Amino acid sequence: MKKKNIINLIRFHIEKRDQDFQNEALEIANCFESAGDDELHDYILSLISGQNTFVPQEMSCEESTLFRIVKPNADPLPLPAKLSKDIKGIANAINRNIGINKFLFSGTPGTGKTETAKQLARLLGRQLVYINFSSIIDCKLGQTQKNLEQLFNSIRHDFVHEDYVFLFDEIDAIALDRTNANDVREMGRVTSTFLKKMDEMEASVVLIATTNLYKYLDDALVRRFDATVDFDCYEKEDLIRIGEILLDHFCNKFKFKKVRNSLFIKILNLPEELPSPGILKNIIRTSIAFSDPNDSCDYLKRIYYALVKRDMPVEELRERGFTLREIELLTGISKTEVSRQLQK
Repeated sequence: MKKKNIINLIRFHIEKRDQDFQNEALEIANCFESAGDDELHDYILSLISGQNTFVPQEMSCEESTLFRIVKPNADPLPLPAKLSKDIKGIANAINRNIGINKFLFSGTPGTGKTETAKQLARLLGRQLVYINFSSIIDCKLGQTQKNLEQLFNSIRHDFVHEDYVFLFDEIDAIALDRTNANDVREMGRVTSTFLKKMDEMEASVVLIATTNLYKYLDDALVRRFDATVDFDCYEKEDLIRIGEILLDHFCNKFKFKKVRNSLFIKILNLPEELPSPGILKNIIRTSIAFSDPNDSCDYLKRIYYALVKRDMPVEELRERGFTLREIELLTGISKTEVSRQLQK
């Protein structure tokens, strides 16, 4: 939680902006959950629930704390060939209107599941409705099931289905294996309710669900989806190509002059494994934004240290194909000194 959350909470309360106040409270609750304080997270949610902040089905999505319209991101979304083929196939199936309408995106965080859902909605000419499942969980016995019923009732009655794609983000929050001995009975019943509502859902509803914990999902839930797309399929060559596209994009966006593209490629080849596209995107973006305007290669140094996380010996850099000038740019050691060290 940051200072801005507290300031926003007070401001929204004073200005009687109830909707913004509720959204800020949910964000604070999620911050505590990320920090491992589940008890405080649940307590905040219980307070919100006690104030009837869960939206009744007659409210519109614009007024809802549960539904949020997400606009497509202007940043590029380069995908491996296999993923691109799968997404085009999903778009084709939806456009045929034959009842193939439920899709599960699985993969580790940062692999582009949510961003792909945004772009898919854009390709279909629809709006993406983001559904935050943390808003559904309630510590009161039986309330989570009621919240689920309200959710599906609202989808059925409050939306023109042909205009929207519904994104159930991180469904593992409520849909873990019902047979897990470590799971509580309440969540098992919630999963059963979720399965029932999935079966009752109209064929006109396009649903995308994402999960970081595919192997822990209930098998019966997985069978409800028409197709599962695995986002853990990036090869290093894919990530290098994505890095080049992202570098060009942010250089253009920030009106930044790119230098030594060959050095950038060599830097990306240094780690044995590159991070996920989401992390790589943040590294490139912040390296450009934070770079010294008086040092045209500073952004490359920042990318280098973010990926390698250590000072590599000049001998190792030379063995990896870096020229004396490139070693000088990355390490700050003069070419003369680099040459002297190599001779030793």
